[in-house]
Amino acid sequence: MAEAAPPHPALPSGLLELCALLGPSRDSLRGPEVSLKKGVGSPSPLEPEVLSVFVPPFVTKEDSQTAGVPSATLSKTRRRSFTKKRDKPKTEPWKGLPPEDASVPEGVDLLALPQLCFPGGMYVASEPKEDCVHFLVLTDVCGNRTYGAVVQYCRPLRDDSCFYNGKAHWEPSWRTAGVAGCFVPFAVCVVSKLPYYNALKDCLSCLLTHLKLCKDFEVDNHIKDFAAKLSLIPSPPPGPLHLIFNMKPLQIVFPSRADSESPVIDLDLHLPLLCFRPEKVLQILTCLLTEQRIVFFSSSWALLALVAECFLAYLHPLQWQHTFVPVLSRQMLDFVMAPTSFLMGCHLDHFDEVSKEADGLILINMDNGSVTCSGDREVDVPDIPLLAAHTFIQRIQSLRLHRELDLAHLGASTDLNEGRARRRAWQQNLNCQVQHAALQLLVGIFREVKNHLNYEHRVFNSEEFLKTRAPGDQRFYRQVLDTYMFHSFLKARLSRRMDAFAQLDLHTQSEEDRLNGMLVSPRRPTIEKMTSRKFSPPHIVHRRMVVSMPNLQDIAIPELPARNSSLRQVDTTGCGSGSLALSVSPKPTYTFKVPEIHFPLVSQCVQAYYADCVAQLTKAMSLLAPDSSVLLARYFYLRGAVHLMHGQLLDALLDFQSLYKTDIRIFPADLVRRTVRSLSGPQRAQAERVPELRRLISEVVDKAGEAAKPDDRVKNFELPKQHMQLDDFVRRVQESGIVKDTDTIHRLFEALTVGHQKQIDPETFKDFYSCWKEAEAAAQEVSLPPSVMEHLDKNECVYKLSSSVKTNRGVGKIAMTQKRLFLLTEGRPGYVEISTFRNIEEVRSTTVAFLLLRIPTLKIKTVSKKEAFEANLKTECDLWHLMVKEMWAGKKLADDHKDPQYIQQALTHVLLMDAVVGTLPSPGAIYAASKLSYFDRMKNEMPTAVPKTTSETLKHKINPSAGETLPHAVDVLLYTPGHLDPAEKVEDAHPKLWCALSEGKVTVFDASSWAAHQHCFRAGNSQVNCMVMAEQNQVWVGSEDSVIYIINVHSMSCNKQLTDHRSSVTDLAVQSGTPSKVYSSSTDGTILAWNASTLRVTNRFQLPGGRLSSISLHDGCLWCCTGNRIVAMTSSGLLCQELRISENFKDISTSFLSFQLLPEQEQLWAACAGLDSIYTWSLKDLTRRPQAVRLQDCSEVTCMITVKKQIWVGGTGLAQGKSKGKIYVIDAERKTVEKELVAHVDTVKTLCSAEDRYVLSGSGRGEGKIAIWKVE
Repeated sequence: MAEAAPPHPALPSGLLELCALLGPSRDSLRGPEVSLKKGVGSPSPLEPEVLSVFVPPFVTKEDSQTAGVPSATLSKTRRRSFTKKRDKPKTEPWKGLPPEDASVPEGVDLLALPQLCFPGGMYVASEPKEDCVHFLVLTDVCGNRTYGAVVQYCRPLRDDSCFYNGKAHWEPSWRTAGVAGCFVPFAVCVVSKLPYYNALKDCLSCLLTHLKLCKDFEVDNHIKDFAAKLSLIPSPPPGPLHLIFNMKPLQIVFPSRADSESPVIDLDLHLPLLCFRPEKVLQILTCLLTEQRIVFFSSSWALLALVAECFLAYLHPLQWQHTFVPVLSRQMLDFVMAPTSFLMGCHLDHFDEVSKEADGLILINMDNGSVTCSGDREVDVPDIPLLAAHTFIQRIQSLRLHRELDLAHLGASTDLNEGRARRRAWQQNLNCQVQHAALQLLVGIFREVKNHLNYEHRVFNSEEFLKTRAPGDQRFYRQVLDTYMFHSFLKARLSRRMDAFAQLDLHTQSEEDRLNGMLVSPRRPTIEKMTSRKFSPPHIVHRRMVVSMPNLQDIAIPELPARNSSLRQVDTTGCGSGSLALSVSPKPTYTFKVPEIHFPLVSQCVQAYYADCVAQLTKAMSLLAPDSSVLLARYFYLRGAVHLMHGQLLDALLDFQSLYKTDIRIFPADLVRRTVRSLSGPQRAQAERVPELRRLISEVVDKAGEAAKPDDRVKNFELPKQHMQLDDFVRRVQESGIVKDTDTIHRLFEALTVGHQKQIDPETFKDFYSCWKEAEAAAQEVSLPPSVMEHLDKNECVYKLSSSVKTNRGVGKIAMTQKRLFLLTEGRPGYVEISTFRNIEEVRSTTVAFLLLRIPTLKIKTVSKKEAFEANLKTECDLWHLMVKEMWAGKKLADDHKDPQYIQQALTHVLLMDAVVGTLPSPGAIYAASKLSYFDRMKNEMPTAVPKTTSETLKHKINPSAGETLPHAVDVLLYTPGHLDPAEKVEDAHPKLWCALSEGKVTVFDASSWAAHQHCFRAGNSQVNCMVMAEQNQVWVGSEDSVIYIINVHSMSCNKQLTDHRSSVTDLAVQSGTPSKVYSSSTDGTILAWNASTLRVTNRFQLPGGRLSSISLHDGCLWCCTGNRIVAMTSSGLLCQELRISENFKDISTSFLSFQLLPEQEQLWAACAGLDSIYTWSLKDLTRRPQAVRLQDCSEVTCMITVKKQIWVGGTGLAQGKSKGKIYVIDAERKTVEKELVAHVDTVKTLCSAEDRYVLSGSGRGEGKIAIWKVE
């Protein structure tokens, strides 16, 4: 008989890791201690041990041959179960060690398992006890957890036989007379990698119904069959698809995790809310967040693990990373002496013993809901931030925790599984609400961490973050910031992980914060925030918190900084305290019923089971609607897993390749890598012959090995200790969070090093940093009276206040906002308008005589007033002179270029000037600060105005690179109209502008306000070449890396990839219909036709010669542009028309760059490389000589679009003697240039039309901005 091969390394395990039968040892049942005669005291505890262990797989080679199956097909299976040998000597330390052919999973300690399965000890009883279940969490040396469910039950001890290891008879030496009426405890333990608490409890309950009816010698077989069933059930993929398995008499549901980042939730999350008041729940969460040494106590072993797991679920996505042992047996109590953080659980009987043995433990009694501290040393446990706590308490109080309230109106269920389904639906809904309330608590606590992160250098400025916290919250944050849990949380934030926290933070972000994220100037409290602070006396706040659910966005406790996260309500949709929590409903879920498993368990039956699984999954996929890609992806995942379990590796890889295209979020990359590496030589060769698999192997295995490990460090900001050259200074300033823009930091470096060696010493940097932060803190304390605030816009901020000065309009302080200057008069505070920056006509610094002195005075002349404003600013005069001129110049540039970012940049310059003057010695400080007068110098040195035609046509400019260190080129733009899909949220149904930046970044703007709808997410890491809208809920993105990425417009996530192209995707064209068809082209000349609903290729053809740059649909034909020709093809790939460049430009070496079709005029317009004209052909006769439209001063054409009866051409050309990005607007009928627009500093890279009303242009990396032009 051939030797069995080792199990396949790539095979995924099912739900079961191990199943064990535990009970008393044979020796412990001997003698008088088992007797329970009258008058005898309590019996001594028995010694439990592992009697049998069952480890998958369970099919043996012998079974296969008995069943008539050739042994060759079963060479990968072997027996993995064993039983305790009767003849083991008593002196051996362990009687149930597995033989060599059985592999016990890592993390399962068989020596400790008996104690954990009988944590309260094992005793013979005089009458049967009720079956009971409890749960275990087992951890291996690497910190990986496995989860166990244990059921304890009793069997009678009879005179002639006792259930023991399947042996029916006692040995002759055993004298068992008088043991009638004795009941011996046994336990079955099931271990799984996933925390299926409820499901495994139900499975064990089903097993017990069989064990109680079977004979003693049948018990092992029943448990083995039970374990085999669980081992054949695959783990459900993340998402809405749950698995159902008929365990008889119950239908067992194995829920999936919500997403790849979330844990499996298969327990009742409201259990802690039944044990503790909401205030105590918050106290326990604080202990977890500050990583204390925590011990739970309960008289119920089952509640220990369940309640502890609930609390860890409340913390998601933060993760407890220390020791977690929710059940300690009496022999393990010394574990609580550990000096490091831990979370453990003990029986309530040991409460006094534990509290006396160790100091500094947090003792949590589930039975009476108390939280206390052990020993004499007081544990410093702070309170959770006030308003976040109040919000959480009110949300929890609004929950309906008792199911009876929801059952009152329902009739009784006469079907067992129907009643369980109702209970499960109710629990799922309640779990969703509890999770949402806990997540909102975390967002309320940690929302503003992101404001103190520098993503480029992975720095967290903890000290500055702490300064923005309320005084009463400081202790909490100081402790939390030092924990491993928070450190991992920071890693995820700096990696921009879109987990549950980030999604809720984004969805509940206020409009002000959304806009602030786009600003490059330092943030200050707006007038709107000042107003909210004014009218919130503490007693009013407290009363409103107690009586009803407040709108926390309108509340701020006076002593708290305006940006305190505790003052923010994360969900403002609720109208009353009762509706807040109940407004959250779980996402719809679906189920797949796993087929029956037939016995005897031989290879033939297992293969039939796998075949049934594959057939049912295939059938379910065939019945799906075309737009059900979410379910389709889960079915691909499951079918691939089943193929792997069956050993069909190539079929599994094909399913995973389909999954890769359908939903990359749940793609099991590590499993696929292990599968590919375990392919045999012939299998690998066969896989390489399939193009789809060859591409998958290249992407997942080969490129993954080349990819550098991502940097996941977290640095805390520290002031420098050595002299800094320019590059180091740039990095330090960016890390500090003061400024990100590299050019601005270069100017700051020049200012701080005027007259010195070009390096900055640590003391100068420290002084500058202190000046900046002091000014920032002072701005937070600015308080304006209501009579002043009513004159200002709600989004205005006071950026600078002078000292009290004498002016020709009264005594007071001059205040600067981003829009105006005004005088805050003293005495009775009042508002005196000085001027808006737009209305300033002249700014001068002079002196006026006062007695024998000459007092420095600032004079500001405005357009609307004859009398100039004069202020005796004395020593501040020169600085204010610089600042006002810079703001005036910034406003003029903003108006001329229709770009509000000039104002934001001017504000940054102004505040840097202020900090520079406060840092450097006074004689040269003003001259140094003048190095930051960038816009004022630009206005004086380059006074040329924006051309009139450009100014009249230009409507607005936006900067998609705001907040970045350097501008990024705008590679592609796409406008999508609003209200495309009824499934969209109302607030998301606005028109959108999709902007593709360098390295696959895509930013989406709300085109109704030009505010960022969502910040950058990635479509690969290569340049984006094209984007189109398909199927009304998909944006297709063609990339330089040959992949088409598909973005869901509702979730704003990129989860699908089409990998059929072999070279760069150059263009996409949509053919409307039901379903719509999308054509894609790549540089090698390949054209693919896609069904937009199924994402399958319906046709493909190849253009010879390659260099395919763009495609367009017209009159049923697909027009394609290559370097040397433009051709029209039918949908089947037949050539209709052809335009060769060599026949039209015989004396010139050129090539086609791009083209446009004008159906009404039946014309083809094309641009050619190196030529300063656009050429037009008649579609009726492409052989006729083209007409040329010359573009004056044009050096390069990069893009063309058709808008109404105009052709807009973008490129590079001369303007005022310099190379600029230019747009030429051509009248298509008259073939003349109507407008010549000076669009950008750098070349125009892309153009797109917004409903034929506006044209949007994107520039190269020299400017990186988007211009919006009016179409006439």
